[in-house]
Amino acid sequence: LTADEHLATIRLPQPEAVAPPLLTLDNAAVGYAPGHPVLSHLHMRIDSDDRIALLGQNGNGKSTLAKLLSGRLAPQTGTLTRARKLIVGYFAQHQLDELDGALTPAETLSRVRPLLDQTQLRTRLGGFGFSNEKALTQIAKLSGGEKARLLLALATLDKPNLLILDEPTNHLDIDAREELLEALNEYEGAVVLISHDRRLIEGCADRLVLVAHGRAEPYDGDLDDYTRLVLSAAGGGANAKRDKNAGNTGTRRGSAATRDKLKPLKAAVEQAEREVAGLQARIANIDTALAAPGAFGKNAAKGAALAKDRTEAMRELTAAEHRWVEAAEALETASRQT
Repeated sequence: LTADEHLATIRLPQPEAVAPPLLTLDNAAVGYAPGHPVLSHLHMRIDSDDRIALLGQNGNGKSTLAKLLSGRLAPQTGTLTRARKLIVGYFAQHQLDELDGALTPAETLSRVRPLLDQTQLRTRLGGFGFSNEKALTQIAKLSGGEKARLLLALATLDKPNLLILDEPTNHLDIDAREELLEALNEYEGAVVLISHDRRLIEGCADRLVLVAHGRAEPYDGDLDDYTRLVLSAAGGGANAKRDKNAGNTGTRRGSAATRDKLKPLKAAVEQAEREVAGLQARIANIDTALAAPGAFGKNAAKGAALAKDRTEAMRELTAAEHRWVEAAEALETASRQT
């Protein structure tokens, strides 16, 4: 992101109140080919104050469920019931490729809402960090973060009661992610979130749903529990392969090939684990120093420097935890395929 993007924080428009429930799924199934559901036996209720994060491996159907909830896919079986005045806002990373690079952000909003005058257009774009200059810059010349902000502006044009965000932070820097988290916490509608950004999930979501094995079920644990689940599954899958391949020369060769394939993925998991542990220890040491009575005396600058170091360490920890989960997911996926 450029410095220009931080002239204004992200401001999400507040929705009108809608009688609950906003949306319910009753024994629904969804997929892309008739008779071949990606997810089935779906039961879910979303109320206006819900903040739901979808967990699960890539490819397990999180985005498919988001498309069902947003109305981009219809249920193959079962029912999906929406509140009469429900308005859904939908953001997904693939939409970046659908933007017309020859247009400006102002022209893009104008095409979607031609009745808005220039003042209204600039106001909407200003709420997502666009200066007057950026609002008139061709989209092709914008950064990935600026394009993501434009998609957020488009997703919230109609003041949605339900906002569905599929990986909204992939192109946002740390400051912009903090802005989005603050905006979501001020937003009065319901949120369904897919993200690898642990801080965003922990700071926003109060319900976790695990999408796995063709189902979407409430998850009672926290993100630490989910990380352990992913790591356990990855290790178990690899161990099961080794056990299955034991017994003859041919299968031993296969086992060796499997180990060679999984070795760099395991190394990535272990490296991420070390980074997380190191940063956690660093933060603990800083906290100890900050908590010591009279530690700095009149040297307030030293305390301020330590506080700044802690903020940076927390940012690094968020990124390291993100890498940890991604590495574990990659290892589990490879373990299932070998």
